[in-house]
Amino acid sequence: MIVPLIKGLQITFGHLFKKSVTLQYPEERPNVAPNFRGLHTLKVSHDNAKCVACYLCPTVCPAKCIIVEAGEDANHEKYAAKYEIDMLRCIFCGFCVEACPVDAIGMTQNFELASYKREDFVFSKERLLEKR
Repeated sequence: MIVPLIKGLQITFGHLFKKSVTLQYPEERPNVAPNFRGLHTLKVSHDNAKCVACYLCPTVCPAKCIIVEAGEDANHEKYAAKYEIDMLRCIFCGFCVEACPVDAIGMTQNFELASYKREDFVFSKERLLEKR
């Protein structure tokens, strides 16, 4: 009767003094996997967004969280006049990145998206543009 109790206490004390598995989050940063799909970004080419408003990303998106409106510049080339992603609807599947024919959209490793206001989760073209 006492032997099983001592064995149980031995296991408990063995786990008690092992290294902690809890991450003290704001001070300690987690290691994010290289293929982690976080916040979206629009890539820039020649000081303009690479997006040509082909509508493939909103077409392939299963959550229907991407809104694209096309515009035309002086050279009669299409561009995305409006590009929005609703992060509250996004399921971070990465289909939009795979479908883009000009590699205009990507996903960063940024996972800190918390906010108290709903409008902070609707990312416009200006907020999504790649930071240099």
